Amino acid sequence: MNRVRAAAARALAKATGQALGPYQSAVVRIGFAGTWLFFLLREFPHRHELYGPDGPWSWDLARRLVAANRSFTVLLWSDSTLWFELVYAVAVLASLLLMLGWRTRATSVLFMAGVLSLQNRSVFMGDGGDNVIHLMAIYLVLTRCAQVWSLDARRARRRGSASAGAAGPVLWAVLGAVCAYGALTGRLGHGWTAVFAALWIVAALWWAADRYDGDGEGRATLDVLANVLHNAGMLVIMAEVCLIYATAGWYKIQGSRWQDGTALYYPLGLDYFTPWPALSSLLGSSGLMVLLLSYGTVAVQVAFPFTLFNRRIKNVLLGLMIVEHAGIAVVLGLPFFSLAMIAADAVFLPTGFLVLLGARAAALRPRRAPAPPDPVPAPVPAGGVVGSGHE
Repeated sequence: MNRVRAAAARALAKATGQALGPYQSAVVRIGFAGTWLFFLLREFPHRHELYGPDGPWSWDLARRLVAANRSFTVLLWSDSTLWFELVYAVAVLASLLLMLGWRTRATSVLFMAGVLSLQNRSVFMGDGGDNVIHLMAIYLVLTRCAQVWSLDARRARRRGSASAGAAGPVLWAVLGAVCAYGALTGRLGHGWTAVFAALWIVAALWWAADRYDGDGEGRATLDVLANVLHNAGMLVIMAEVCLIYATAGWYKIQGSRWQDGTALYYPLGLDYFTPWPALSSLLGSSGLMVLLLSYGTVAVQVAFPFTLFNRRIKNVLLGLMIVEHAGIAVVLGLPFFSLAMIAADAVFLPTGFLVLLGARAAALRPRRAPAPPDPVPAPVPAGGVVGSGHE
């Protein structure tokens, strides 16, 4: 019994005393923000047809659906083209800043708002990866995902605090004004008003404690709260990834085309999924290759959640799934779906591998030439400096 209590105490101290998986959360942040950024940039010429006024899902239909399911989107605050362009530009900027790790407490909220606003405006646009980004954008708000590999981490090393500077208060003041406007006009709804108000209040308390309390009890309490939320968010992300693979694998098992090993053959014959017709034809012409890939996909997806307690097997299957998604990106022409899934898989990458990867990336970065040493002053002769005018 004493051992159980001691183990529980150690686990509680670890869960509240530090934000676990800093490298994994940084990779997830960079992966999802980068995926969404590249998607928005690639679809920039088609943005009006996807999420804007020229889309098949009209503004009135979107307004009726949002009123029914109470989802969040600021695009329905106005049907003007100027408002759509502003929201799209903010979504692009928030994705870039979150990927770089600049003011992540604020930019993660902006990133979530941009993802939800665009996706809930046109719910039928996407290839499956949008659902993953949708969920992870919400979970990232709970995490301390900028402890490493971010501009916030660099600012904390240089100034002693990631909250230093005037940009943070200005950014949160603007966000607070937008939240207040949405609440007063009733456009946010009661549920989302409470969510954004809570995030704004917590950010204000954090800034005040960081500025005026330093290492006091208030800052320590907020640190514990932030660690608990971060660890809970990371646990939810891991559970979500396991749930995605488990449900996908078990649904495939029930399909007759997956049971006879021919499921992969059919998308290889569709124009939409054949960006490289010669490659698709080569794969589709080999019955053995189609059989192995179909059965292998099901086996890996079903088995992965059960291998988390065996590090070696988990790492092998993790590598296979990353290779599988890279193959889907190339063969089936679904790059953003694959990038989203690889970013989700990254939450299980070993810390040692990520540290090594970061060291290799840092070694490739061009280094600044060291500043020349200060010249050593010549010894002053007795009686002062000759010709100084002050003899």
